[in-house]
Amino acid sequence: MSKVKVLVADDHEVVRSGLASLLKDSEVDIVGEAANGDEAVAKAIKLQPDVVLLDIRMPGTDGLTALERIRVEAPDSRVVMLSTYDN
Repeated sequence: MSKVKVLVADDHEVVRSGLASLLKDSEVDIVGEAANGDEAVAKAIKLQPDVVLLDIRMPGTDGLTALERIRVEAPDSRVVMLSTYDN
């Protein structure tokens, strides 16, 4: 069984590394990390991950705008939106 390729996009490095640590030794392969929406879109196009874990609030291009672009540019990637905000 092949591993699920995941791109983690969050503006907080500690969140990105924490998710990578949690998923270590699992059926998940972290193929890339992104610190903002533009970087997330570029890496989704280049890496073609199975799943993008995408923070909603990031500086510059936010996760919602990045989601729209990823859906067009990397349509086979599924996106899971992340947020630490309760609203």
